[in-house]
Order: sequence, then C-alpha cells, then structure tokens
Amino acid sequence: MFNNLSDRITASLKGLRGHGRLSEADVDKTIREIRRALLDADVAVSVVRDFTGRVRERALGEEVSKALNPAQQVVKIVNDELVGVLGGATGELHWAKNPPTVIMLAGLQGAGKTTLAGKLARWMKSEGHTPLLVAADLQRPNAVNQLQIVGERAGVPVFAPEPGNGVGNPVLVAMNGVSTAQFQQHDVVIVDTAGRLGIDEEMMQQARDIRDAVHPDETLFVVDAMIGQDAARVAEAFRDGVGFSGVVLSKLDGDARGGAALSITGVTERPILFASTGEGLDDFERFHPDRMANRILDMGDVLTLIEQAEKNFDQAEAEKAAQKLASGEDFTLDDFLAQMQQLKNMGSIKKMLGMLPNMGQYREQLENFDEAEIGRVEAIIRSMTPAERREPKLINGSRRSRIAKGSGSTVQQVNQLLERFKQAQQMMRSMGKGMAGGGMPGMPGGPGMGMGKKSKGRQQAPAQRGKKAKSKNPAKAAREAAEAEKKAAERASNGGGSAFGGGNAQQGTPDLSDLDPSQLPPEMQKLLGGR
Repeated sequence: MFNNLSDRITASLKGLRGHGRLSEADVDKTIREIRRALLDADVAVSVVRDFTGRVRERALGEEVSKALNPAQQVVKIVNDELVGVLGGATGELHWAKNPPTVIMLAGLQGAGKTTLAGKLARWMKSEGHTPLLVAADLQRPNAVNQLQIVGERAGVPVFAPEPGNGVGNPVLVAMNGVSTAQFQQHDVVIVDTAGRLGIDEEMMQQARDIRDAVHPDETLFVVDAMIGQDAARVAEAFRDGVGFSGVVLSKLDGDARGGAALSITGVTERPILFASTGEGLDDFERFHPDRMANRILDMGDVLTLIEQAEKNFDQAEAEKAAQKLASGEDFTLDDFLAQMQQLKNMGSIKKMLGMLPNMGQYREQLENFDEAEIGRVEAIIRSMTPAERREPKLINGSRRSRIAKGSGSTVQQVNQLLERFKQAQQMMRSMGKGMAGGGMPGMPGGPGMGMGKKSKGRQQAPAQRGKKAKSKNPAKAAREAAEAEKKAAERASNGGGSAFGGGNAQQGTPDLSDLDPSQLPPEMQKLLGGR
C-alpha cells in the first residue's frame, strides 16, 4: 500500500546526503516534496500541515545544526514524526477484570467486518484465549451464514440463534451471546454487528442499543484502508455517534495510497490496534506505529519478520538440523524439503523479503517473483524415491525424465533444482565444519562471497583454488606459478577467507554494511529476480 509514498519520501531524503550543513532552502525543498507525497497519498490536509510543520521546526533547530550527520538526523526526525502520526506507542486491548471481555465490531458495510471477526478470533485463539463469535449482523443477506463459515475455518464456535436476512433482534442476540459465553466459560466475546451505508441514523441507533446492552470493553471501528482520507471523516461520525476505543484497518494489502492509515489516528485520536494484510485468516497482525514508519522509510520491519519466524518455525526440527550439521551428517533432499516447508509456513515470501531493509530497489523483482515456485520444488522432490533423496548422485538421465513426468515439470527444471540443492549442500557442509571447529560457520555461495568451489565433498587447498593449466611457455609458466603462490600466501595470512570475503571468520562477526546485494549467491538472485 505504501509503495509510492515510500519511494517518494525516501527519494526526497536522499537529496540531503552529502551535505555537511543544511541550509533553510535545503530543508524547505525536502519538506515541499514530502508534503506533495503525503497529499498525493490522500492524507488529510490537517494531518499533513501539522506533520510538515513539526518536521520543519525540528529540522531547522539545534538538534540538526549540531549533528555530525545532518541528513541522517532529518531522517530520524521524519521517522519520529511518522510514528507520532500513526499513533505513537503500540495500542493495547483493555481486558475485563471478570471474563468474558466483550469486543464489539462496527463500521461501514463492505469494510470487511465479518471476515475480520474470524481473523481476530483466530488470533485470540493463538494467544491462548477461548473466543466466541456472536452473529448480531441480521441485516445483510447471508451475513450469519458467512460468519459461521469463517468461524468454522478459524476453529472458533459461533453463537447464531437467528437466521438473519432481516429476521431477529440483534440487541437480544448480542445479550444472549454474552450470557452464553459466561455459561460456557469463554473469556472473549466478539460481536459482529451490521454495517452501515454511509451515515445511517437508524443503523447508528442500533449500534448504540447493542453497545448499551452488552457494555463492550472494546468497541473497534473497522475501516477499509483503501478509501483514503475519507476514512477519517467516517470515523469521526462513528466516534461522535456511537463511540469507539480503537481502529482496525482492513485490506491493508491493497493498492491504495495509504491515506487512511496516516489520517485516522490524527483526526480521531484513537489508536490503530490491528491490521488485516491479506485474504487468509492468518493475514492479521498487531499494528505497531514504529514498525510501519520503518516500512514507509524503507528501513524494513525485521522485528515482525523475527516474530513470524519464531511463531512458525519448529524448534525441535531446528535443533535436530543443528545436531545433524554438528555431527557431520550430509544435508539431504529430505532436509531441503523440510526447510522449504517451514519457509512456506511463514507465509508469503514476497512479504517476508519486503520486510528487509532497503528492499525498495528490488520491488519490481519482488512483484515478479512466482510464489508457486516452492510448490513446484516440493512436487519434484516428492516424485523422487527415498534413495534418490538421500543420494542425489543416483539421479541419472532416465531418472530425471521420470521425476519430471511424475511432478508435471520439465527435465530442465529438475536439473535447476538439483543444481540449487548442490549449492545448498555445499553451504551446509561448510557450516557443519565451522560448528565442529568451534568457529563461525562459513557461507559459501556465488561470486564475490569469498569461498571457492568444492571438489568431491572436500574443500580444495588454497593453492589449488582457481588453478589453471600450466602454460607450455617456461617463462609464462614460472610467472603464473609465482602469482599463484603469492595469492595463496595472501589467503593464508587472511585466515583462509571469511564468509563475505574479508577478515578471519573466527575473529568476530563480519561487517555486512558494505555488502553489495548484486553479489548475492545465484539462488538468492534467482529468488529476487523471479525467473
């Protein structure tokens, strides 16, 4: 959603690099570009005015004039102010002292409340709660049936005594739902209410009646993130008409410009608590203003990436793989398949790579990446026999043809997979040697990574790496031998080369600040390049 805004703001801030001192004209030019970017992103004018005013005041103040790097200080100021616009600290839910905690959802029709109710219930369940969904939207056709389907997919019970479609009393359903939750000892009740078409006074009164009947601990306003700054106007009307304690952004994965997220908190003074980031029930996350600001400024969101990894990776499998590496056992295609499946469990690879810092420059490659590639890899490996997975050397021409037919792929795709696996196997062997020796494991790969190729499972001696056939010319042969000895001596003095081609890997963690992404291994370049 924030791609265009991110590109424009980061481009405007790049213009400040190299300035040992920032003049007022430099600051004003940058502020103008940021203001245009925010207005084009459909951010409310009042929010843009306040934001740029605060940035300009701080950028022309002492904290920048006395900074060793003024440009970086301005970036920090913009980041701080973005965090403030998005709500400052991460919002927290208010839990009832005596369960159940009642959460009421409200919003415009079509904002995605019913689907979001299922996502919220699934998230609550993953956090150790026992939620109950209450179908109090009796107005929209098939809303009750939809909530029942969503609840079944989420593994959460649904209280739906009325068929809906205009039949039943939503206030009575909500009250009975809370009573049922108390009796069945559910600690969270999520009440899905009817949406409104614009600002409908009759429906607003119904929402007030439900609120007064169940006394919710949290009233969450669900807003479509794609409607821009108009979301702030609608949210104001709901705040004054019904009242709400927090905001949930739906459809944050859309191609809108992001005005809703940047406008709604500044206008309503209510925090954004959650965000829906996709169509799946697991595409739902807490909203962290600081992390979202980092994404907008192309600084990445590594913390969210780590949280997803911790949630989805199997700790027992990871320990088993580490023990296997340390014991010197070889990396097999079964291990390769297990790692691919764990990566797949984390969700969209595009999203994960997009959370890394400075990935804006690879946006086009990320968009072209085919998510189905992992499925094709799984199909190819599962078409192999157990012996072939343990010993890929057994896979000759006829076996490759059989595997290709069995997996619905081509022989060329099978060859590409085996080549990529060979590179991964070499990397794992190097890591195993590093673990066994007590040092930092190396990271062999493509060009520029500081490691040569391996032959027959053993690392070549330094003097043999890159060795060419001797020339028949005695003088030339002697010169080549002298150059080879010189290079071998340099490698020996450098400790044999580190994971990234500089320094001794056992002396400490290598410095990655100057790593050129274009020098990544071929498999990672293929990942970023799609095909």
